[in-house]
Amino acid sequence: MGTAVKFSEDVVPLGDMKINPGKVVRRVDETGRPVLLTSHGRGVAVVQALSEFEAAQDEREFMRAVVSGLADIEAGRVSSIEDVKLRLGIV
Repeated sequence: MGTAVKFSEDVVPLGDMKINPGKVVRRVDETGRPVLLTSHGRGVAVVQALSEFEAAQDEREFMRAVVSGLADIEAGRVSSIEDVKLRLGIV
């Protein structure tokens, strides 16, 4: 994952993005940190590298699968390795 946001450097008014979007995107690319866009002093959007966005998506999906698996175990929805092999025809 990327570097944490430095609020002293990575908060950009939305007007700056409208005036020079390339500069904001270059900053994200050069620093590896996301940029928080603000409007009237409030956060409205985040600009981040596509690779960071995709990595975060993958991590969330993985964590959801882990939580789902743990819930299955807790609820007793489990199968022995022998049963799984039989169902898959790997005997």
